[in-house]
Amino acid sequence: MSEFYTRYGDGSPTRVSADEMRRDLEVGTNDAADRGKIPALSQSELDHLFDICTRPDKTVSVERGNEVVVTFDAGTLKLPIRAGVPMDRSSAILTHERAFCSDTMELAHVDYSYKQLKAIIHEETAAMEHVQLNTIIPIFYGAMPNLGLYTKPDGPIENWSELLPLAKISEAKAAQEEAMEHAIKDMVYVASRMYEAGADGINFDTVGASGDADVLASLKAVEILKNKYPDIAIEFGMSGEFILGMHGDLFFDGKRLAGLYPHQQVKVAEKAGATIFGAVINTNSSRTFAWNLARTVTFVKACTEAASIPVHVNVGMGVGAIPNSNTPAVDAVSRADKALVEIGKADGL
Repeated sequence: MSEFYTRYGDGSPTRVSADEMRRDLEVGTNDAADRGKIPALSQSELDHLFDICTRPDKTVSVERGNEVVVTFDAGTLKLPIRAGVPMDRSSAILTHERAFCSDTMELAHVDYSYKQLKAIIHEETAAMEHVQLNTIIPIFYGAMPNLGLYTKPDGPIENWSELLPLAKISEAKAAQEEAMEHAIKDMVYVASRMYEAGADGINFDTVGASGDADVLASLKAVEILKNKYPDIAIEFGMSGEFILGMHGDLFFDGKRLAGLYPHQQVKVAEKAGATIFGAVINTNSSRTFAWNLARTVTFVKACTEAASIPVHVNVGMGVGAIPNSNTPAVDAVSRADKALVEIGKADGL
């Protein structure tokens, strides 16, 4: 009986039979369908996934003409910080433009949160102006809402993660609501300054890492920015596949935020004025690549069908069916990309 080379969600290699792979594909799509209350993949789509997963080539690609646009989060942190290549941010951007042929790039600071950036905004605007003078591709500016930074000792507000275990529910909710107001001001201030300095777009990255209050603050910031600059491009990238209800009673446009999955998240992002939605589906490191891929594609397909704006799936370490390792294997990454484009109908990655 022939076996196929594949991986687990932690990146470790393994071999499975055709029957095992087909079973994992089916279980994966059914898991997503059950959690998200969305349709599972059809048999023809599962067959297509099986073909992608079992191809003998080390790397695979989409057919010519099906290429998609790529955007980045933490763009200028990838080479000098994550990969340890000694270069400044301007060099990293030029490398992506002139060597990697990237469609876009993002200027980012190592302290990747809007709260921290307001203190160095003069330096960041100067960096953006310099980069724009030397590049052709669109340059975004990005950072995280990071609502947790507004809690003590880094900020002025009580920590709701400490209040909740003490059953101080009302106090925890009030703390999150107060933090939201600070975060909205900081996000609007930094994004406004960077857009006026020449940024082609703003990236709100890892939205929801601190729960539903983090999401609501980001949505309100987007809404303010779109009213202020109607032509501004804003990418709204999530932190997880569903919104954690740390508050649990927050709404946007009449929709409760806690528990929303990608196909529901994209609708509130659209309503706020986002122009690109960054869908996230978590990788389970103990499951096979096939299981994770089928599950991811199921969520993404529902998201793109619901969306009126481009959906750029987050295919970084530990999300988007990508193995949870520092340098994900290209065999898994290329297969995930191909499946998300051809079956999930992603507009970008």
